[in-house]
Amino acid sequence: MTALAPVVPAIETHRLTKHYGASRGIENVDLVVPRGEIFGFLGPNGAGKTTTIRTLLDFQRPTSGSASVLGLDSRRDSLEIHRNIGYVPGDLALYERLTGREHTDWLARLRDLDRLGERDALAERFDLDLDRPIRDLSKGNRQKVAIVQAFMHRPELVILDEPTAGLDPLMQEEFRFLLRDLARRGGTAFLSSHSLDEVERAADRVAAIRDGQIISVDSVESLHAKAKRYVTIRFLETVNAADFEGLAGVGEVVAKDGELRLTVSGSLDAVVKAAARHTVADFVSRPADLEEIFLEVYRATQGSSDG
Repeated sequence: MTALAPVVPAIETHRLTKHYGASRGIENVDLVVPRGEIFGFLGPNGAGKTTTIRTLLDFQRPTSGSASVLGLDSRRDSLEIHRNIGYVPGDLALYERLTGREHTDWLARLRDLDRLGERDALAERFDLDLDRPIRDLSKGNRQKVAIVQAFMHRPELVILDEPTAGLDPLMQEEFRFLLRDLARRGGTAFLSSHSLDEVERAADRVAAIRDGQIISVDSVESLHAKAKRYVTIRFLETVNAADFEGLAGVGEVVAKDGELRLTVSGSLDAVVKAAARHTVADFVSRPADLEEIFLEVYRATQGSSDG
């Protein structure tokens, strides 16, 4: 029996580095994005997200390191890569005098594409009038043009830099459905954003970048499993905070007027058993959201770099 060839990742980088003279861009970025995955790329403005994307797409050359996209070398094979991916730039620029239809036609010719069968369906899905001039479109509708041109040829991979900027909540939700449709047919999305909520709702795994360096790569599910929970317990009598301090997984504990607030990492079992020794009026446990999780990651890396 012939062995199956290994599946090449959609994106793979090895120590990818880009400097701007003496200024930092990105440093030793190592990423592997398997096919069929929605991969979130998170970081504050200036962290290196757009620099990474522009280097992947050969819009600028790396100072050192390497990158492959769909198994192709990002420098040597950049034209072939561009034909097989979709891209929404963070700094969107469209030709004002063209209509959406003319703009997508022009992009298709420029990239030697002949697969526009999805364009009209996508425009309908996002309630976009392709026959209006770009100059007459709102910011949200311009963003829809960018999304349509990125997905219209059913690409294997889409690279998206702040793709929902300007979209209303209904269209943001529709965009997330579009990403899931892409993943179901085996496609891949690399979703760069500073919006933790957007990535949390859409991504399977998330990388965080800070000061040009990757500081964390993990699944959203795993991040939540390892995250703190915020617990508030209201008792019918006064409770001593010392009864809960030192319990497994318990962090900060604050007791006031019969109410106890504490943070818990891992199992709540010890906290529940301790609370059961008193008369409980209410028990609320809230998981940390992705923003809080990454703030903890950023603080931890800041502390290690300072040390």
